[in-house]
Amino acid sequence: MLAVYAAAIDRDDPLSGLRIDDRPVPDVPDGWTTVKLRAASLNHHDLWSLRGVGLPEDRLPMILGCDAAGLDEEGNEVIVHSIINDPSWHGDETLDPRRSLLSERYQGTFADRVAVPRWNLLPKPAELSFEQASCLPTAWLTAYRMLFTRGAISPGSTVLVQGATGGVATALTVLGSSAGIRVWVTGRSEEKRAQALELGADEAFEPGARLPERVDAVMDTTGQATWAHSVRALKPGGKIVISGATTGDAPPAELTRIFFLQLSVLGSTMGTREELDRLVRFCVDKGVRPAISATLPLTEARQGFEAMLRGETAGKIVFTHS
Repeated sequence: MLAVYAAAIDRDDPLSGLRIDDRPVPDVPDGWTTVKLRAASLNHHDLWSLRGVGLPEDRLPMILGCDAAGLDEEGNEVIVHSIINDPSWHGDETLDPRRSLLSERYQGTFADRVAVPRWNLLPKPAELSFEQASCLPTAWLTAYRMLFTRGAISPGSTVLVQGATGGVATALTVLGSSAGIRVWVTGRSEEKRAQALELGADEAFEPGARLPERVDAVMDTTGQATWAHSVRALKPGGKIVISGATTGDAPPAELTRIFFLQLSVLGSTMGTREELDRLVRFCVDKGVRPAISATLPLTEARQGFEAMLRGETAGKIVFTHS
């Protein structure tokens, strides 16, 4: 079957290990099933995998991709939940210390077929296209958990999103504005800030800019480069929700400000199957649709990886399967 996979690891030149070629059909353990893929979306996780983050060389070759929507073995339209748990785990799957994502220990979704536990399949509503549905399980689910589970953000609150047009940032903007939250964003270029405003952001600022007022919460996936600004942007009693550290994780901690202003720092990772189900219903009920910046056939996946590596995205990049 045709697949997009990591054949080698290179931290400095990640795309040098990217291949598009035939791979074996995946094995199907007991309790698992296969899904014929119709659409799968690209995440920064896929670039990190090519750099060897979470994917050691002894697991290569590894089919990349976490997100997908397609047809199960009975022909039902389904969405794939990408977290694979240890069979002995019960409860919130994001807290399982032995959890993994598709494309870490198990072959991923950038292929004609993917094998997953039956429990990982959710019905795809007719209101969402395969392309739209494939955007939800990683970036959009991460944003949903950041805002509504970990952040517990209420309508009328003001939230600052660090970054304007990545997958998680656009999801935070669209979900937040649809839920009655005032969303401010930062963006490195005038074009990115304008794109965020089109997605529903109320205000857009340059990185590190002085804000008109302090905010109730900050959503941060960047880490070191934005940490000081995130801490100083908060009202007393405010909170930072972190789901990534793409620029590093060792900034000055700002502990004095954190304890004196009684700020909260909350980690957030992916989301549960239950949260994915709620996210899907939220999108249907509110008429929310993921922002898609490009749709490419799987055979042209390298173009999508190149665009993400250059930072030329304003939403999700989706690969389609015939």
